[in-house]
Amino acid sequence: MTTHVTIVGAGLGGLTLARVLHVHGIPATVYEAEASPTARAQGGMLDIHEHNGQPALRAAGLFEEFRGLVLEGRQATRALAPDGTVLFEEGDDGTGGRPEVMRGELRRILLDSLPPGTVRWGHKVRAVHSQGGGGHEVAFADGGSVVTGLLVGADGAWSRVRPLLSGATPEYVGMSFVETFLFDADVRHPATAKAVGDGAMLALAPGKAIQAHRESGGTLHAYVALRKPREWFDGMDLADAAGAARVAREFSGWAPELTAMITDADTAPVLRPLFTLPAEHRWERVPGVTLLGDAAHLMPPSGEGANLAMYDGAELGRVLAEHPGDVEAALAAYERDLFPRGAEEAAEATRLHALMFGDDTPHGLIRMFAGQE
Repeated sequence: MTTHVTIVGAGLGGLTLARVLHVHGIPATVYEAEASPTARAQGGMLDIHEHNGQPALRAAGLFEEFRGLVLEGRQATRALAPDGTVLFEEGDDGTGGRPEVMRGELRRILLDSLPPGTVRWGHKVRAVHSQGGGGHEVAFADGGSVVTGLLVGADGAWSRVRPLLSGATPEYVGMSFVETFLFDADVRHPATAKAVGDGAMLALAPGKAIQAHRESGGTLHAYVALRKPREWFDGMDLADAAGAARVAREFSGWAPELTAMITDADTAPVLRPLFTLPAEHRWERVPGVTLLGDAAHLMPPSGEGANLAMYDGAELGRVLAEHPGDVEAALAAYERDLFPRGAEEAAEATRLHALMFGDDTPHGLIRMFAGQE
């Protein structure tokens, strides 16, 4: 295959695609809006699953490097009642199928595996135009542009490439997360560190939750969930004590070691409203362009998003290598499997979302953990 592949977005999915293409000798360029690999933090822990994320890393020839990033013990899980009582606990004996790594470190090994110059930083896409015959022009905010015969949108929830294929736009799910961090928690926040434990902690009630994960270096990374309309957050300055206090009041009566993840945060809280695409999102085949990851199947947080994006990238790279000289056959084969795969995971994410935040929480989720549901 001699067609040069243009990838928009240097997230895990886009980089996995670029790497698998490189393994097969197919040239690719990744255009990324961020100014550099270190322009912003890359999120927290990721559990990399046996059925999608790990096969993608094997296809990329990076499985051993990935194993070197695994933080032992972080697969431990506990569920707490709002008063701090432990309702469920499962330790990490090293045999689980979802080892945890830091997202930024995983992205680093993907970047390091690519030829120099593969990723073009500081290229924010302004618009994408069809030129007919499968060709597309990608216009950048700095006034530059490129023309490509094969364009892949790996550019996330608000994809600039998606409108070439679909009129679907992300919709708010009615819930937002507030992200916070506590640093050196065992020393500076010992009660909260004890409550979180060695891995993931979930304290759930209908329509709200305090969730946290122990990362490297004693860091606790928390997501405080609230089912509220977007307007509830309008004008709220979460960096201000009054804004954080307003969120904390929604958890009145909860154990102080839990609410400390709101009131004692070591960074300014960040609002993360949750959006989804339709669960059955798909499109008719358009020559010369396709999507992967959140650009194709944005869903509620379920632990599958990054895994699925990497798997999409690996599968697209594979079919392109298997159909030399016939890009359209490759894209048709890729999308034939992409659509049901995305729909299945979206349905499962919606089910998990209901177990976590619905009227029966946390009991339904605990039954699932215990293998009873």
